[in-house]
Amino acid sequence: MVTVFRNAHVFDGHRHLGPPTSVVVEADRIVAVGDLEPPTGADIVDVAGGLLLPGFVDAHVHAVTGGLERIRCDLSDLSTEPDYLDRIRTYAAEHPDEDWILGGGWAMAAFPGGIPTAAALDRVVPDRPVFIPNRDLHGAWVNTAAMRLAGIDAATPDPPDGHLDRDASGAPIGTLQEGAMRLVAQHVPPASQSELRAAFLEGQRYLHSLGVTAWQDAIVGTYSGMDDNGPTYAAAAREGLLTARVVGALWWDRTEGLEQIDDLVRRRDGLSTGRFAATAVKVMQDGVMENGTAALVEPYVDRCGHATSNSGTSFVEPDLLRRAIPALDAHGFQVHVHGLGDRGVREALDALEGTDPAHRHHIAHLQLVHPDDVPRFKELGVSANIQALWACLDDQMVELTIPFLGEERANRQYPFGDLHRAGARLVAGSDWPVSTPDPLAALHVAVNRMAYGVDGAAGTEPFLPEQALDVETAFAAYTAGSAWINHLDRAGRVAPGYDADLVVLDTDPIQDPVSIGAAKVVSTWIDGQQVYPVVE
Repeated sequence: MVTVFRNAHVFDGHRHLGPPTSVVVEADRIVAVGDLEPPTGADIVDVAGGLLLPGFVDAHVHAVTGGLERIRCDLSDLSTEPDYLDRIRTYAAEHPDEDWILGGGWAMAAFPGGIPTAAALDRVVPDRPVFIPNRDLHGAWVNTAAMRLAGIDAATPDPPDGHLDRDASGAPIGTLQEGAMRLVAQHVPPASQSELRAAFLEGQRYLHSLGVTAWQDAIVGTYSGMDDNGPTYAAAAREGLLTARVVGALWWDRTEGLEQIDDLVRRRDGLSTGRFAATAVKVMQDGVMENGTAALVEPYVDRCGHATSNSGTSFVEPDLLRRAIPALDAHGFQVHVHGLGDRGVREALDALEGTDPAHRHHIAHLQLVHPDDVPRFKELGVSANIQALWACLDDQMVELTIPFLGEERANRQYPFGDLHRAGARLVAGSDWPVSTPDPLAALHVAVNRMAYGVDGAAGTEPFLPEQALDVETAFAAYTAGSAWINHLDRAGRVAPGYDADLVVLDTDPIQDPVSIGAAKVVSTWIDGQQVYPVVE
């Protein structure tokens, strides 16, 4: 079968090709690009002056977790505590047979100090345990019933990799940070295989609707209430349900050491099949700024600008990390590190020294990178995995981040421009369900350093515009760059011989970068077959 995309503006994965042109697809491959007459009998897709580009590849996402959130008590489209509580109350009333109320998606900025309380949840669900992680998956909101079931009280000690938020008397108030989530999560009943299958299908459907044709799932394993999605991916691949191309990053258990590597090798061999390759390992080296667990070179400050005693948390002891990453590299794994604070990033780079660049290791998030470490990405052959949507002045940045970093550090956040100028290879992802998986929303911020369509005081001016990326570099990161990091060497380009993984947009935002966020996906194609909208 031959399909011809006509009247298309084309971004080829690296550059904008200029005037409207045609792209010819035969079976699952692109065979020609240019001013061509369609062959007789070809199916014609009129792009109508919109943009045809390679399918977006999300280099850091939690697709099954995001899908599970969408089919449970999903708070991600809301922004205030009253709205959250109303949604939870309604969900509980509509699901009287569920023993637990589970979901996710609340934002820390909706609460004073970023900390919600069990007392508020008790007003809407007093009789069943509630466990709802926040958007960044580094904290959870629970009610009194959940804490009672878990045996949490004022005498409960904080775990070494997290803490319970407490009132003045020392009593837990209902927010569990980082490793403290395990105290309740271990009591949450696991999702059934049918629920995980439904979550996978919903996650994949939603990502395809946003033009995403491939991704790297950044946690394949069990983590703080997240169910192991590895068997779900493998089953979907075997059954022909997996239409995307997916790399799974197996979870590095930070409570264990090098002894887990043999099991990771077994899991890689047992899970990898068809379109699913469990060939990466995810190491979460530090936490997030908003709860004080991102690992910093210098301590956090208080709201008055005075240094505190807290410089964040290295979840994997640096000496162990310097042994673990080379060992994983020696076993042929790609290493995918969560590095958000400048000390966390430095510890990851130190551990990656001497590893094989052919394995395409990468560090994600990169909210703070010490200036001394910016050139090390190119020197070590380590890719910078950016979540560009976060690089703007939203309420969370203004209320919960900047006051605790101090002016100097606050003014060097998300240094994408510096990394690019220093020669780092850029790849891009969303971290959904931490934030929207819409690549166009993230690309808008990457180029403009502000969110599209913002209103109100926060976010109406560019955030550190000197760190903006030019439009072609940003789009390349989310297409060719992320395809490369996933070892998809025949994807990420619109050129003869490449896989026909494509997305059609209704406009050409490369010609109008201030309106990237307004563009819409018209259709998504994988191997030359339309996967969105679904053709019955």
